[in-house]
Amino acid sequence: MQQAAAGGKVLPAKPARLLSLDALRGFDMFWIMSGEHVIHAMAKATGWPVLLWMSGQLHHTEWNGITFYDMIFPLFLFIAGVSMPYSFHNKMEKAGVSNPMDLPGAEKKKIYISMIRRTLILLFLGVVVNGLFRFDGYEHTRFASVLGRIGLAWFFAGIIFLNFDLRGQLWCFAGILIGYWAAMMFIPVPGYGAGVLTMQGSLESYVDQLLLPGRLHDPGHDPEGILSTIPAIGSALLGVFTGQFLKLNSDKWPMYKKGIALFATGLVLIALGSLWDLNFPINKRLWSSSFVLFVGGWSLLFLSVFYLIIDVAGYKKWTYPFMLIGVNSILIYLAAEGIVDFKYTSNFVFGGLIHLASVNWQETLAAIGVVLTQLALLYLLYKNKIFLKI
Repeated sequence: MQQAAAGGKVLPAKPARLLSLDALRGFDMFWIMSGEHVIHAMAKATGWPVLLWMSGQLHHTEWNGITFYDMIFPLFLFIAGVSMPYSFHNKMEKAGVSNPMDLPGAEKKKIYISMIRRTLILLFLGVVVNGLFRFDGYEHTRFASVLGRIGLAWFFAGIIFLNFDLRGQLWCFAGILIGYWAAMMFIPVPGYGAGVLTMQGSLESYVDQLLLPGRLHDPGHDPEGILSTIPAIGSALLGVFTGQFLKLNSDKWPMYKKGIALFATGLVLIALGSLWDLNFPINKRLWSSSFVLFVGGWSLLFLSVFYLIIDVAGYKKWTYPFMLIGVNSILIYLAAEGIVDFKYTSNFVFGGLIHLASVNWQETLAAIGVVLTQLALLYLLYKNKIFLKI
């Protein structure tokens, strides 16, 4: 549906907020902030096969391959892309246009300035998480970061969204993935040659050694390096495509059909990523093109399930803890990465009860105490309408 402005212009209807997106963002962030520690502790305490398997899935792969933990970062980036068509809606509405390409130059300039500001803040916060305030010299400072990659990939995906129609966006997506594959396979690295996809011999690592300032995450390689940020733009673009589809108002596409279509598309992308894996291995550290497709497919599966259950079927109450996390995801990420000592607070509040339990279960209860402490903080922030918006 569209609405008419007083001046006769046709404006895009205000899209409904996707509760499933906030819940999925919270579900994704839960594992980073403390959920993984609960599973690790429970697996250690019980030795149950299913918990041992889950614990194994909550570790990164060393090189080629994939675990659930490898999907958390690209899923967050995908969600940021889904949010983009919704977040730009008010600016389009004020300008009286339904297509971002039709935004006036002055309005686009304001958006670009806002995007640059957001990206610079995320780059700075990423270095803070890396230990900027424990400064030990330029050569020991790591500048590449998870938040920095989110900021850069989101920024360039936004530039593409604002300046290309859907067909052009798809061509950009294909060009990014194929171009990255071609560069990694055919540009020779001194001392190694072309197509050597090892930590030391890959083109991605060589570019980081040449251009990335400060300290790398590993000797000669950084998983959030310069070259591998380019295919990460593709992960954000997959979210942008999804957001445009979900925002579509058409009788041909009721909500339940959209959810089914997302699920089916996810299966196709997983198959394509698995096929490309035969030539260009699924690898989070390289953010390989096959990784973009494979994890993008799983991101669509996760979103489709959350969307069908929450936004279509209307089962929402169970999502409340995830929603608390999702609406303040950057804040809790910063806090959990060392800015706040949640273990100390949890032990102060729950320590007496924890020590009453058997030694086998104390680590599990301590981990659950951290979760409850974090959720209590997020609840207070939510009730007081305090949100970290970047």
